[in-house]
Amino acid sequence: MAAFGLPNFGQLTEAFRKAQQIQQDAQKLQQELDEMELEGSNSDGRVRIWLSGNQQPVKVQIDASIIEEGNEMIEQATLEAMQNAYKISTETMKSRMEEITGGLNLNLPGMSDMS
Repeated sequence: MAAFGLPNFGQLTEAFRKAQQIQQDAQKLQQELDEMELEGSNSDGRVRIWLSGNQQPVKVQIDASIIEEGNEMIEQATLEAMQNAYKISTETMKSRMEEITGGLNLNLPGMSDMS
């Protein structure tokens, strides 16, 4: 008998099993995200930035032709490429996490910022 509306033991056991599986999958995902190299570029592709799936900078590539256009153009193109790489990395992280959790809304810190 489940007093006070508590779930039965089998339901609790299943919930704990699922939580453990999600935790294991999340650890694997963390490693996958660390190893990813996701590329973002500015609109004309002359500045390219790679981030890991966890938004860690990996590398930058700047086409020599943009150097002649001066600092302002380099700065704008770099910012655009960085924003693009961040967007791709964030979307990848969110998508992969949804795959693991089966779309559960876990209200994890920082995850709401990815919408």
